[in-house]
Amino acid sequence: MNHHRDEEEFYASLKEKLTNSTLWPSEYLYKFIIPNVEERIQQLQKVFDNKGAAITTKKSSSGNYISFSVNLRLKNPDEVIKIYKEVSTIEGIVSL
Repeated sequence: MNHHRDEEEFYASLKEKLTNSTLWPSEYLYKFIIPNVEERIQQLQKVFDNKGAAITTKKSSSGNYISFSVNLRLKNPDEVIKIYKEVSTIEGIVSL
């Protein structure tokens, strides 16, 4: 199984869905779960610095994880995908 090809197919499908379902520019809501580790939290926040994002966070009941909801106005589906690719390098992140 080719992970890179699967990833490319996923992003191509996402782009098509976003193009067909949304009038751009538009608000986009990202949802992530990351381990409650300061370094990873800072990595995620850095991705959205100076972009005008509205970020809300919530710790899990155990305190081991934090969920992030990030609302951001973007120009097109390519910008949405660029951010998903950027955050995918953060260890332990789950995109919902």
